[in-house]
Amino acid sequence: MSTDHSPDTPADDTYERGVAMVAEVYQGEVPALPEGTMAFNDVMMRSLFAEVWDRDVLSIRDRRLLIMGVIAARGSTDVWKLQAQSALKRGELTPDQLRETLIMLAPYAGYPVVAPLIGPCETAINEWTEAQD
Repeated sequence: MSTDHSPDTPADDTYERGVAMVAEVYQGEVPALPEGTMAFNDVMMRSLFAEVWDRDVLSIRDRRLLIMGVIAARGSTDVWKLQAQSALKRGELTPDQLRETLIMLAPYAGYPVVAPLIGPCETAINEWTEAQD
């Protein structure tokens, strides 16, 4: 992870650092939009990915596990699948570890909220497994 924010690093490279971090975090699952296409995306690239995800205090895996907890608590099935796919592609979590996250999260976030994540989780695992063959 890059944390070189020295005066020698141009200030205008923030967007590019964000795009590079998205590519690393999501392994091609999230396409990069050209800068200026959408203001929301520009802010997300600069602040969330270039400044927050790029810090070296927590690993990408640690950050992903934290946000997966939030995603599970909110019951966001599409975003859960995206995180599961990316975690598998990056080798951060195994299929069994992904399943275990749901077992761990269910008592905390609530079974009715977490249960709908099982399908997207299994779909991500099956797609990843097929791609390995």
